[in-house]
Amino acid sequence: MSIAENIAQVRNRIAAAARRAGRNSDQITLMAVSKTFPAESIREAYAAGLRVFGENRVQEFAGKAAALRDLSDAQWHLIGHLQTNKAAKAAELFDAVDSIDSVRMAEKLNGFAEGAGKTLSVLIEINVGGEQAKSGIAPGSDELEQILQGAPRWANLKIQGLMTVPPYTEDPEGSRPYFRQLRQIRDFIAACDLPQIGTSVLSMGMSHDFEVAIEEGATCVRVGTAIFGERGKP
Repeated sequence: MSIAENIAQVRNRIAAAARRAGRNSDQITLMAVSKTFPAESIREAYAAGLRVFGENRVQEFAGKAAALRDLSDAQWHLIGHLQTNKAAKAAELFDAVDSIDSVRMAEKLNGFAEGAGKTLSVLIEINVGGEQAKSGIAPGSDELEQILQGAPRWANLKIQGLMTVPPYTEDPEGSRPYFRQLRQIRDFIAACDLPQIGTSVLSMGMSHDFEVAIEEGATCVRVGTAIFGERGKP
């Protein structure tokens, strides 16, 4: 199937999952995870109506950005781990960084965003599965508390909510407790009514489990394979 046909199929699945959860599918953002795919594939997804795109690596997107500059209403999100030495380039290239996982990174990114004369939307990445190989902040950690308390200092960052990548399981149902946990963390933070902490975004769910994520409250699902095909085979 074409990329446009894949997108239509994914949208149908989103709508069905939203109905099961008693939700409005219009409240769920479909992010196309374009990472290893070329600019031409991104253009196909754009032509099919998508406007929100996720990239894993700063340097990889830097190689495509010039060819996509004319897509003026597209939103470019960094969803992969951000190294501090790439923060300046990330602030220049992206509209949002969905993987903040330390006070140090927030401080650096805020400074570079200020230098670039822009405000970046950001999400706090939570490592709900406690996996050593994955980035993200441990739930209930001091680091999370420090980010929440430090937000008023970062005038050029707009914290919008939380993001997670749960442990992979063949059965999508295996992701459900992790998605539920992220929603509960979000609800707890929202109840604290902290200054400059937005909680409207729950970014969770990928190609194999986004329907479960929607049932558990996802407001943004990050879909790559189901749109573009297997990685490296656009």
